[in-house]
Amino acid sequence: MSRLSLYTVRPLLLALFLSMTTGCGNKPQGDAALPAGDAKPAREFISIGTAPPGGAFFMVGNAIADVVNTHKGDLNWIVSAEATKGTQENIRRLEAGDIQFGMANAAISYFATRGDGAWKKPHDIRVVATMAHNVGIFITTRNSGIKSIADFKGKRIVLGPAGAGFHYFLRPLLAAHGISYDDITELNSSYTGTVDLLADGKADAAFMGGAVPIPAVTQACASQDIVFIPFENNVMDTLKAYPFYSPVAVSADSYSDLENDMTGINVGNMHLITHASVSDAVVEQFLERLYTHRSEIADQHPAGRALNPKNAIRDTGTPFHPGAISFYEKSGLWPKTPVE
Repeated sequence: MSRLSLYTVRPLLLALFLSMTTGCGNKPQGDAALPAGDAKPAREFISIGTAPPGGAFFMVGNAIADVVNTHKGDLNWIVSAEATKGTQENIRRLEAGDIQFGMANAAISYFATRGDGAWKKPHDIRVVATMAHNVGIFITTRNSGIKSIADFKGKRIVLGPAGAGFHYFLRPLLAAHGISYDDITELNSSYTGTVDLLADGKADAAFMGGAVPIPAVTQACASQDIVFIPFENNVMDTLKAYPFYSPVAVSADSYSDLENDMTGINVGNMHLITHASVSDAVVEQFLERLYTHRSEIADQHPAGRALNPKNAIRDTGTPFHPGAISFYEKSGLWPKTPVE
């Protein structure tokens, strides 16, 4: 290219560049082009921690996310559920701000808010809604010879999956029967694995918990001769210091091997929790959509039926979030004294 042509082209290129950059600076771009009064609120990602697949927490948590996301209306939310290790991880992630809501066991939440047990400090979690009972029972096989919890001494007892936090509600429950963890050989396994341990004679008895009928107990009864171990009659008097325990009737038709009606113990309701730092508006708006369409939760899992006017506000020892209280008050559900 000649010297003359270079001198001619350079000003043209500069002019073109300036016109392009000036245009980019003045041309409306997407939402930024909207007048201030018409600006859309920023998109907000709402995440719910659940538990590993296969359990009620996973299914109910996913149902909650689906229902709230479907009925979010004009809220610029993306609501999703995340599979986690369960209550303890959900509490820690709420504290870290990684999730906004979480499924939890009320017994574990109770100790977390107080900084008791393995919790190094109090965690500022709050209740959004109390849900289904977590009905705890102990089972054994006919040939074990175990007839009561007092017979656990020196035996191999399955006490839930490792790291699940079951010890928070099982230690007081066993202590009320005169049994400590030092008296037994503790085994850890999933519920499905527990059925195999009993069948193979590698465990003498096991704790099972969940909404009745618990699928793993049904499975055990179908393949083995299962015996249900009763709780002592006065055990609730011993456990009354803990608000998350309550007796629950289990009818004989719940399981094929259960010969008579029995009393199980609610070892901590399933509940939906959040962190104290989550805004009142977000919690109230979330709960409004969840509660209004609660029948759709029940359509996806029976535990959703526990999200009802009386049970949702049940006090299990962890404070309710102010945003939840505001919703319940406006709905005429919040009593002067929370339901126990």
